[in-house]
Amino acid sequence: MKQDFYVYRLAESIKTTSHIDPELFVRFGVKRGLRNEDHSGVLVGLTSIGDVVGYERLPEGDLKAIPGKLIYRGIDVEELVHGLQADKRFGFEETVFLLLAGYLPPRADFEIFRKLLNNNMALEQKTKMNILDLGGTNIMNILARSVLELYTFDEDPDNISRENLMRQSIELVARFPAIIAYAYNIIRHASQDRSLHIRHPQEDLSFAENFLYMLNGNFTELEARILDLALVLHAEHGGGNNSTFTVRVTSSSETDTYSSIAAAIGSLKGPLHGGANLAVMEMFNHLKSGVIDKWTSVEEIDAYIMKILRKEVYNRTGLIYGIGHAVYTISDPRALLLKEMARELASEKNRESEFAFLELLEERAIKCFMEFKGDKTGKQVCANVDFYSGFVYEMIGLPQEVFTPLFAMSRIAGWCAHRIEELNFEARRIIRPAYKNVGQRKSYMPIDQRQ
Repeated sequence: MKQDFYVYRLAESIKTTSHIDPELFVRFGVKRGLRNEDHSGVLVGLTSIGDVVGYERLPEGDLKAIPGKLIYRGIDVEELVHGLQADKRFGFEETVFLLLAGYLPPRADFEIFRKLLNNNMALEQKTKMNILDLGGTNIMNILARSVLELYTFDEDPDNISRENLMRQSIELVARFPAIIAYAYNIIRHASQDRSLHIRHPQEDLSFAENFLYMLNGNFTELEARILDLALVLHAEHGGGNNSTFTVRVTSSSETDTYSSIAAAIGSLKGPLHGGANLAVMEMFNHLKSGVIDKWTSVEEIDAYIMKILRKEVYNRTGLIYGIGHAVYTISDPRALLLKEMARELASEKNRESEFAFLELLEERAIKCFMEFKGDKTGKQVCANVDFYSGFVYEMIGLPQEVFTPLFAMSRIAGWCAHRIEELNFEARRIIRPAYKNVGQRKSYMPIDQRQ
């Protein structure tokens, strides 16, 4: 009890000793969150991997909102997804190749690459046993722990040559599905006293199919194809998103690949980054579970959304989860593509009424947000990728515990591509921005004179 009180006293000191007056950021021209006043990002680096486009800068310097575009290595992701759909092919493996190598592979090269991923998907026995023995309740933490453990199995873990970085990248991309699937089944076994099912990856299955197989053993073709396309959409999002920037920062110190990727996993775990789709599903389930009596009533939906924005109901944060993005303004291309998938899957699963409700929520939430905050912020908003991704995952039959790990399973491709690029600069430097100290100067005082 005495220790708890002492910790409380120390924690109370944080209120003053760790508080920075927001006005000081304005006075010294500090870009909080590395964001400019017009909501654009502060330019801190260059990349040729991904491009996130939500606005264009006019000659006079103002920003003009435009329909969102996401570019992978020069290719519009919408064109990539629709091309894969037209060919009726699984595309995540091809997307990984594109991001890592920088070009779309010829068929012969792609077949070799696909087999390389499949051959590296199985885990070391020690890794599987450590997931079981060490346990845990959060898959993201187990994933980070397992990635760090892979360092010990690598015969050349600290080598940052191009060849070694590519080898490590391929192996990491390949092993994420098995780690996540094993971790989920072990957690379920421990918490629900169920039989433990460990399924090994199959040579004739695609990346998405293997994940669904290892996770629960069964899936439909449409479920696998939609999961594959969702993986494609989440694979890369420029160098400025929090987890990818974490990779760039840690890689600039020339740390090993496993430490850098584990740091990115820690970043993605945060609810303001990778956990947002869970928040959308919780809000959606809250609304449809009786709060909104008539799912087609615009008046009822608008009234409740305005109460959320006024912090009167739900979790009283004033946030409409899944609405708004740091870069996209008129539209998030990933959300538009996921919406197409959600509509198709809802038809197969007989959940058209829920999809229609979610679609109406999107429309009304944007309108209410603009009415409530538009004049204050001057920023146009749209639904982001999280608005439909949780609903898609749920219809596929994925448990909520794997929603954020699934994000990591996809984004590992972009993370590795950015690490390779960061370490391939001819005159690279460690990333080290400046912080201005605004604390008061003090004099040392002997311990017996302190109060």
